[in-house]
Amino acid sequence: MSNRVVCREASHAGSWYTASGSQLNAQLEGWMSQVQSTIKPARAIIAPHAGYTYCGSCAAYAYKQVDPTVTRRVFILGPSHHVPLSRCALSPAEIYRTPLYDLKIDQKVYADLWKTGMFERMSLQTDEDEHSIEMHLPYTAKAMESHKDDFAIVPVLVGALSESKEQEYGKLLSKYLADPSNLFVISSDFCHWGQRFRYTYYDESQGEIYRSIEHLDKMGMGIIEQLDPISFSNYLKKYHNTICGRHPIGVLLNAVTELKKLGMDMNFSFLNYAQSSQCRNWQDSSVSYAAGALVVH
Repeated sequence: MSNRVVCREASHAGSWYTASGSQLNAQLEGWMSQVQSTIKPARAIIAPHAGYTYCGSCAAYAYKQVDPTVTRRVFILGPSHHVPLSRCALSPAEIYRTPLYDLKIDQKVYADLWKTGMFERMSLQTDEDEHSIEMHLPYTAKAMESHKDDFAIVPVLVGALSESKEQEYGKLLSKYLADPSNLFVISSDFCHWGQRFRYTYYDESQGEIYRSIEHLDKMGMGIIEQLDPISFSNYLKKYHNTICGRHPIGVLLNAVTELKKLGMDMNFSFLNYAQSSQCRNWQDSSVSYAAGALVVH
């Protein structure tokens, strides 16, 4: 048996974001410095996972609400883009590398999750191919840098879950969401519009295409703010909006529903919305990004 520590390399550094620690630190600092912390401390955030040139400034709005003095564990729920997965999966790694500093996985929580029988183990290759969790690692490291030796991460790859499975995982994770020392990062972009995404919904009454996209996204964001998983499912069935993190969002909404049954008072607010470009004709394409935070009262 080898005692070598399994590390997940920062496989998207140098392409999706800079591999230079000092450069990355300066970029993240720049974006964070332009944003106010209005609803700290966040218990959960929703933030995008695109290349930082596209969504770095948007994600800052969510990460600015994180309080490193209370957070000891960061759960990161990201959708699976490359492998078919009908459940959720855990990483085989113990350490996640970032150009800033290495993040360690909370092996105790991992062992508890593994014991439930509800999780698969992804391969290191799958883990390194996937960007939906990795894009949150530098921001997590930056937001937590003042307490970098005092926290661990719990990465969870979320598959194409049925509504009943979203409910099951929501129920399971709700006890962790109830703990103020935990932060949940929900990784999602919003509408992927254009022929290359095979999604071209357009409501002409809204004016230009990009206005229609914004209206559609903001309708979904409004429903997420109501924290109602059933309304969110119905919205997705009606409009088929290409929100890639819809299953992680569904898990969060179901976890919140569990805690509300116990009388916990929470609210979610979106703080920023952006589009990679403004679509005006059928040849155009864009991806939307939104950042928001959940606060427990």
